Order: sequence, then structure tokens, then C-alpha cells
Amino acid sequence: MIELDHQLGLPVLYTFRRCPYAMRARLAIVAAGLQVEVRELVLRAKPAHMLEISPKGTVPVLWLPNGTVIDESLDVMRWAVDQSFPADWLVLNAGQQQQCDDWIALLDGEFKRNLDRYKYPHRYHTDTYTCDPLEHRAVCEKILTQWNAVLEQHGQQADTFLFGGQPSFADYAILPFVRQFRIADEAWFDAAPGYDALKRWLSAFLASNVLERAMTKYSPWQPGDTPLTFPG
Repeated sequence: MIELDHQLGLPVLYTFRRCPYAMRARLAIVAAGLQVEVRELVLRAKPAHMLEISPKGTVPVLWLPNGTVIDESLDVMRWAVDQSFPADWLVLNAGQQQQCDDWIALLDGEFKRNLDRYKYPHRYHTDTYTCDPLEHRAVCEKILTQWNAVLEQHGQQADTFLFGGQPSFADYAILPFVRQFRIADEAWFDAAPGYDALKRWLSAFLASNVLERAMTKYSPWQPGDTPLTFPG
């Protein structure tokens, strides 16, 4: 195995800036007030060390100083909030936690599957099947309509979140993917009727300091580089 020490004595985070899974992990790290050593990667040239400790080759990958590897985005989020629960986040009760889990399962399953086919239909074309991006967008819209209705119930304040006036694990796990849905066709999304509450929720997130800090740009990491911290 390739050994690359924790030079700063911090957990090492392998990440890719635009990946929504890596983004949700970084958001939780920022919200929890933690610091890690960051290693930005290029997807077509993944670091050998990352692949050694996490052969599935996806980000985020968090390598703790004790050798533990956490390579699922939700688990990195849970690790972060277990270290230091964000002061402004809502502590979920049992019913809210179940709702949070259900929403995230829907997001990571049906929503993400259709989002990929909406954004990148060419990847799914075959000799016998033509992927229709609008068909998959419509599936995503049905799910977004559910979250819009939930947000509408809490009023029209700019700081309204899925469980009311405070952000939660659910918001930060879901928002990067709604951001990605908008990016697929920003003009259409911004003009689409019926998503006012969802748009306010997303707009507040896009303007937030926590997103700005989570989206800091780093040059791709190479072995031997001077270690960098995140957040910087």
C-alpha cells in the first residue's frame, strides 16, 4: 500500500469540487466548524492512494488519522456532525429523522437516477433506446413538487428550510442535487412556475457563506504537494 502520512495531523479528504456527493460532505464539514487536509482530484486521473484505500474510486473519501476510511457521502456528513453538531442546525426528533431518511433515500435513488438521465441523456442512448431527457426531468419534477409543498407550509421567509426555520441534515444532503438539477437548464428552471418556495430555498443556499466556503477552488493534488487545509 502507498503510504502518505497525515502531514497536518488532520483527516484527509479526497474530493472533487463539482460532485454533489463530495459537496454535501464538504458542507457538513464547514457547518460543523471542522478542518481537514484537502486533496482535490481530477476524475480521469484519480490518485493511486485514494484508490488503494477506497477501490470503488468515488468521492468523497475521508481518511482519518487512525487509518479509518469513510467513503460514503452521508457517512462523512454523519462523522462531521458527530464531531461537532452545527450550532444552527435543528436537532431532529424521531419522526423528523425518519422523514429525513425517507427524503434522502428518494433523492439518492429515484431522483438521482432520473437527474443523471436528464443532464446526460447521451450516456444512456443505445442502439435500441433513445433516452428522452424531458421524460426524466418530469420524474424529478414530481419529487421537487413534494419538497416545494413542504417548504410552502413553513411560509415565505427566506430562511425557511425543510423542517421550518432552521437548516438540518436533510437540507444539506439534498440541496447540492437540487442545485445540479437547476444547472442542467437554468433558464428553464428559473422561469418554471410552481416552485416559488423551492426557488427561495435554493437561492438562499446559493448565496450562503457556507456554500461559498464549501466551493473554494483548489488545484488538483499530487503526491509531494504542500498540504492544504479545508476550509482554507
